[in-house]
Amino acid sequence: MNHGINVYSEIKPLKTVLVHRPGNELLNLTPDTLEELLFDDIPFLKIAQQEHDAFVKIMQDNGVEVVYLEDLMSEVLDIDDEIRSEFINQFLLEGCADRRYHNAIKKYLNELKDNKEVVLKLMEGIKYSDIKTDIAVSLADMTNANNNMLLPPLPNLYFTRDPMASIGKAVTINRMRFETRRRETIFTDYIFRYHPRFGNVRRLYDRTDPYSIEGGDILNLNEETIAIGISQRTEANAIEFLSKHIFRNPENKIRTILAFSIPKNRSFMHLDTVFTQIDYDKFTVHPGIMNDITVYKLTKCDGKICIEKQEDSLENILKDALKLDEVTLIRCGGNDFISAQREQWNDGSNTLCLAPGVILVYERNEITNRLLESYGIKVLRMPSSELSRGRGGPRCMSMPLWRED
Repeated sequence: MNHGINVYSEIKPLKTVLVHRPGNELLNLTPDTLEELLFDDIPFLKIAQQEHDAFVKIMQDNGVEVVYLEDLMSEVLDIDDEIRSEFINQFLLEGCADRRYHNAIKKYLNELKDNKEVVLKLMEGIKYSDIKTDIAVSLADMTNANNNMLLPPLPNLYFTRDPMASIGKAVTINRMRFETRRRETIFTDYIFRYHPRFGNVRRLYDRTDPYSIEGGDILNLNEETIAIGISQRTEANAIEFLSKHIFRNPENKIRTILAFSIPKNRSFMHLDTVFTQIDYDKFTVHPGIMNDITVYKLTKCDGKICIEKQEDSLENILKDALKLDEVTLIRCGGNDFISAQREQWNDGSNTLCLAPGVILVYERNEITNRLLESYGIKVLRMPSSELSRGRGGPRCMSMPLWRED
C-alpha cells in the first residue's frame, strides 16, 4: 500500500488510482435539470455500474490498486464524531440554501446505519420527501416538495479526475468552474486533511483560491514539465496562480509549464478531451483543434514567471519540452472529419495510460482504437454505452495517486 502522492508522469506504470462507482445520484437526474447538472442525457444506472466495474477490473488485472472515493471519505468520518459533524455542517452550508432544514437533515443522517451510507446519501442528494419535520409549511415548500431536491445530487462524481490533480508529491484541490460541482471538492479536501494515507500531502492549490481550475486540464508530461489547458473550465489566471506555488515549492522538480489555449466550448471542456499522452513519444490528439490551439511557455526567471508564446508546431513544442528526437500525434478518428468529430465527442482522445504504450479506452471508438493499435499501442477496451453519456472517458474517471518513477 502506497502512502501519499507520487505522480510525475502520464504514462509510467499506474499503481494506485482513485475512482467513484456511479450511484443513486444518477437516479436524481431529470430532463429539467440536465443542463444545470452538466449532462446531455440520463445514463441507465444499472448498465453504467456494470461498465464501471469492468473498468475497475481491467485496472486491477493490470496490477493497479483501486481505491474508492466513497470508502476513503467514510474512513475519514469514522475517525471521530467531531470530523463527521464538521463535514456534514460544511456540506449543508454549501449545498442546502434553506437553513431551516439543516437540523432535520442532520437528524435524518444520524439515523442512517453507518458513515458509508451517510456519504452515499450526500452524494445522491436529499429530497423534501425524505425529511420529516415540524417546520411551518410555506407556499414555496408546498410547491417544491414534489418537484425539487432539498440537497441536489452530485452526478458528475464518477469523473474523479476533475476535483483534484496529482502533481509530483503534491495535490491541487480545485475550484470547480460550475457551482453544481463545487461540493465535490469537499470530499477531497477532507481526505487530504484527515485520512492517514494522505493527510500530510502538500497542497499547491485550494478550493477556496480565486480562479477556476479542473484536473482534466492538468497533464504531467514528465518530472520537469506539465501541461495545463486554458479551457471552458480552467482560467488563465488560475494557471499563473498555480505556477507561482509550483515554482516556490522546495520539493518542486518542474521547470516548465505549457499552457494550452483550446476552444472554450462543451465539446472541448478540458485539455484531456482533445489531447493525452500514451507513450514516451506518442500522443492522441483531436484534429479539430490543431489550428485552434495556442501554447504558452511559463518558466521561473529572476524570481518571476516568464511567459512566452510558442511560435512553432505542436510536435516541435513537445519535442523541445520533452527532449525527444521525434513526437507522433495520432489523430482521433484518423483523417475522416465526421469520424473525428463523433469519436472525439465519445472521448476517443481521452485515454488512461496504465504503462508506457498500454492504454485503457472506450470500445465504441473503433476507428481511433484500430489506428492506435497500428502504431504499436496495446489497447484495452472497456464498455461505454452509458458512462459516455456524462461526457468523459477513462482518464476523466480516474485520478492517479501513485505511478512508478
